[in-house]
Amino acid sequence: MKNYVSPIAIAIAIIAGVLLLANAYKYKYKATETITVTGLAEKDFVSDQIVWTGNYSRKTMDLKSAYSQLKEDESKIRNYLKGKGVTDAEMVFSAVSIDKEFSSRYDENGRITGSEFTGYNLKQDVTVESKDIEKVEKISREITELIESGIEFNSSSPSYYYTKLSELKIDLLAKASADAKQRAETIAKNSGSRLGNIKKATMGVFQITGQNSNEDYSYGGAFNTSSKNKTASITIRIDYAVK
Repeated sequence: MKNYVSPIAIAIAIIAGVLLLANAYKYKYKATETITVTGLAEKDFVSDQIVWTGNYSRKTMDLKSAYSQLKEDESKIRNYLKGKGVTDAEMVFSAVSIDKEFSSRYDENGRITGSEFTGYNLKQDVTVESKDIEKVEKISREITELIESGIEFNSSSPSYYYTKLSELKIDLLAKASADAKQRAETIAKNSGSRLGNIKKATMGVFQITGQNSNEDYSYGGAFNTSSKNKTASITIRIDYAVK
């Protein structure tokens, strides 16, 4: 009888060990099983702030004369903008920049032999920042009126911004998370599983592009300022546990 007890005990021990290992592997497998999805949210919106910049300059051989002419131009521009409905709080004039300019002298062989002072070039910028987008857009188009008055004025294209980006970003994150969850639930249902808790969530890049444009998304996040009508988008990557 003793000869049969030992092999039977060993067999039972082996079977028990195999079952324990199988259950442990099964538990480990289910504990690490996940579904990874990416949720997307987009929203069209209209900018609520405009920034427009122009610059003007004067160049003469005498610094004092150039500065005097530039300040006269500043006064004319200020009055012009006020006449168009721009308030003092909406316009900012930069400090005056002064450049001493020279031209090179050449000999008959094209070699530089020296330089000659050609005058002082003084420049100044004016920036208009306003919530009244239509008003500033109209000014940027009609600014040739200043040129006709004898001022060398160069106008830049307006830039458009949105002052409620924080609220917009939070709203998009909520919608992107809901989109990700819906995708994950569909995958889990079709595979005969149930969705568990979130194991990891990573926010993607927040992008702002112009509407109806072929603007490319960028790795660091596009931030369009040239279009009044924009589209904001955001992605979120979520890992869900599976039951």
